Amino acid sequence: MWSRLPFRLRGYLITMTGVLFLSPDALLVKATTVDVATFMFWRGLLLGVALLGVAWWRYGRELPAAVKACGPAAWWCPLAFAGSAWAFVIGVRLTAAGNVLVMMNLAPLVAALIGWWVFGERLRRQTWVVIVVCVAGACLMASGEIGSGNPLGLVVALGVPLCIAINTTVASAQKSQSRRGVDTTVILPLGCLAMLVPGALLGGVQLPSAADMQYLLTMGALLTVAYFGIQTGPRYLPGAEVSLVMLLETLVGTLLVWLWVGEVPTVVAFIGGGLIVAAMLISTLRDLRRQRQKAAAGAPDSRQVLEAAAEGGPDAAAEPAVGPPGVRRSDGPR
Repeated sequence: MWSRLPFRLRGYLITMTGVLFLSPDALLVKATTVDVATFMFWRGLLLGVALLGVAWWRYGRELPAAVKACGPAAWWCPLAFAGSAWAFVIGVRLTAAGNVLVMMNLAPLVAALIGWWVFGERLRRQTWVVIVVCVAGACLMASGEIGSGNPLGLVVALGVPLCIAINTTVASAQKSQSRRGVDTTVILPLGCLAMLVPGALLGGVQLPSAADMQYLLTMGALLTVAYFGIQTGPRYLPGAEVSLVMLLETLVGTLLVWLWVGEVPTVVAFIGGGLIVAAMLISTLRDLRRQRQKAAAGAPDSRQVLEAAAEGGPDAAAEPAVGPPGVRRSDGPR
C-alpha cells in the first residue's frame, strides 16, 4: 500500500505526521515550571537518547558511515536543530505561544530564499502561491496574540524560522546515489547534544519535580516521532515545502489550546485555518492530477524510476538529473 503511493504524497504524509506529534510542544513548554536551562538539558537528553536508539536500531554498526554520508549537513543541521529548539523554548517562555507560531510562519519563505540563493533551486509558481496563502492564513489565526507578549520574546522567536529553514533546506540539498536523498535523521542526536551542552553549562543539570518530569517524558516521546518525521520529509520534498507543512502546527496547536485550556478560537482564526487546509489540499490534488495526466500521456512512472534509483537498480543510471518534484536544481557546483 505504502509503496504504491506517489513519491511526493509520501513526503507530505510523513512530514504531516511529524507536525501532528510536534503540535503539543508549546503547551508542554508552558506547563513545566523548571527554568529554561534545566528544561533544555532534559529536552536534549531524553530526545537524544531516544533518537540515538532509533538510529542504532536502523543502522547498527553502519551508523558512523550513515552520519558521514550526510556531508555538510552533519554540521549545519544539528546546530540549526539545536538553535531552533532554544529559540522556541525561550520565545514561548517570554511571550505568548501564538506570537512564536506567527514567527515560525516565516520559515517557508526563508527556506525558499535560501534554496534559491545558495543552492540554485527554483520553486514552481504553485508552491510560491501556497506559501503566501498559508502564511496569510496562519497569521490570521494568531493575529489576536500579536502585541500581547514581551518584545524580547519576539526578537528571540525570529531565530526559529531561520534555523528551521537552514535545517530543512540543507537537509534536502544533500545529494546521494539515491534520488530519495540523504537520511539526515541520523544526525539528530548530534543536535540534541548541541542542545543539552549549553543547558548543562548554564546549570541545568538538576532533577525536576515529579510533575515536571512527567511532562518532560511525554515531550520526549512525542518529539522523537515528531522530529524523525519532519527530518525525513526533506528526503521526499524541497526544504521550503517541508517548512510549509510545518505551518499546520499553528492550526493544530490552536485547536489543542481550545480543547485543553478552553480558549475558543475567533472567527478569524477559523478562516485562517481553513485557508491553510484548503491551500495544501488543493496543491496536493493538483500534483496528483498532473502525475496522472503525465502517465496517461505515456510519461514514465516517476514512482518506479525513483524506487529503482533508491534501490540502486540498473534504471538508476538512466534517471534524468532533476531534483525532487516541484524543484529544478542548477547544474552548477553546490
